[in-house]
Amino acid sequence: MPNYEGSLDAVFHALADRTRREIVERLISGPLSVSQLARPLEMSLPAVMQHLQVLEACALVRSEKTGRVRTCHIEPAGLRSAEDWIGRQRTDWEHRLDRLGDHLSEQERKQERPREPAERGPTDRGSTP
Repeated sequence: MPNYEGSLDAVFHALADRTRREIVERLISGPLSVSQLARPLEMSLPAVMQHLQVLEACALVRSEKTGRVRTCHIEPAGLRSAEDWIGRQRTDWEHRLDRLGDHLSEQERKQERPREPAERGPTDRGSTP
């Protein structure tokens, strides 16, 4: 599973950058050209291309060139690997939190139970000397 781990690391590294997350979010709505992706960003076209290269290297985005226009598309499988990992972590933590909740409830029930009165010894039977 080393390839999976390496690709997952690359996906999270790519998504760690706000600009790349913005690019991914915009591509979810549909394919866009590089110039369309660059338009709202306050950076040069070469800088946008570098971000796209990172996204393509980890298989979050793919691009194709037709004539002079490079169009970018989202790659759902790349996002799915991150989603699967996060889902497994969420499931594990939900189970742990459920067990913690059960444990705390049990502790609370134990504290709320009325305590049995201590047994009286033979001299405590109410007899007076």
